[in-house]
Amino acid sequence: MAVPVIAGLGTAHPPSAAQDELWEGYFARHFPGTIRALAQRIFANSGVTRRQAAVNPLLEDVSDWPTERRMRRYQVEALPLGKEAVGRALTAAGLAAGDVGLFVVCSCTGYATPGLDILLARDLGMAPGTQRMFVGHMGCYAALPGLGAASDFVTARGRPALLLCAELTSLHIQPSTARVDTQQIVSHALFSDAAVAAVVVPDGRGYALREVTSVTDTSTADHMTWDVTDTGFRMGLSPKVPQVLSTHVRGLVDDLLARHGAAVSGVDGWAVHPGGPRILNVVERELALPPEGLAASRATLDEHGNCSSPTVLLILDRLHQAAVPPRRVVMLAFGPGLTLYAALLERQD
Repeated sequence: MAVPVIAGLGTAHPPSAAQDELWEGYFARHFPGTIRALAQRIFANSGVTRRQAAVNPLLEDVSDWPTERRMRRYQVEALPLGKEAVGRALTAAGLAAGDVGLFVVCSCTGYATPGLDILLARDLGMAPGTQRMFVGHMGCYAALPGLGAASDFVTARGRPALLLCAELTSLHIQPSTARVDTQQIVSHALFSDAAVAAVVVPDGRGYALREVTSVTDTSTADHMTWDVTDTGFRMGLSPKVPQVLSTHVRGLVDDLLARHGAAVSGVDGWAVHPGGPRILNVVERELALPPEGLAASRATLDEHGNCSSPTVLLILDRLHQAAVPPRRVVMLAFGPGLTLYAALLERQD
């Protein structure tokens, strides 16, 4: 039976801006005077130094745009970004677009029909028989079920699969006249844009994907929301999210590792989705990780912000590019549900 292996990763980013510049040049006047001081503290303590934006508010204010206009812009910006990420991933894997048997696209920040999967398959020259899957509204954890689907296809069919996660959160800045609360400020302080692609092949060199697993606590479904409004998509993010993660993360990770004869102490690479500094602190505490255990996750948050679904793949790419790449990696991501997803990867040369 074929072993699914991540043989190539490719990243793409729109232009970046410093967090301080975004605050001083736009958000300081965007938030009403009564909550400006609170917003400034949240921005300063976000763990983010730089972020990327396909639509930079310093240059172009989309906050009053209707959703239709934002969706049209999504297609304009997401196509070239996705094409760049896919091209790099295919090159890294030594494959051509025509070799892809399944193309999985994850995105929750924009919709178009025909979708990114069809348009990119056309523009990149994928075969007419290439199967496609679009994963929407899973949010920040979507990369892991996407990898799971790609892995299952590779195992069953013995053919390569391609995953693309592409998010343009910059299109969803809410109007200054909208209801502003702490949740909205946090989302505006953290989120960023990116595209990351991963090529999964049968056997070969790279990170073998041993298992993808998850747990969902539906009793906390209202803790994280992503509502379609007339002025873009609005984030709801409860401060209780870290508490829910603390309840479930250790059991999820221990059970995953135990099924493969491993333990937390035997993991030398952690790719943990940085939903924010508090999320990383909770995971570090519950898994009893050393201070350097989440260094790659914190560095990714610092340099790129929270890019939703591509972020955990950005962290994996950072680990892969290290002078000494880790042998065993656990990926963790969290999102609506509340849902926790985990994946176990082991390097094979």
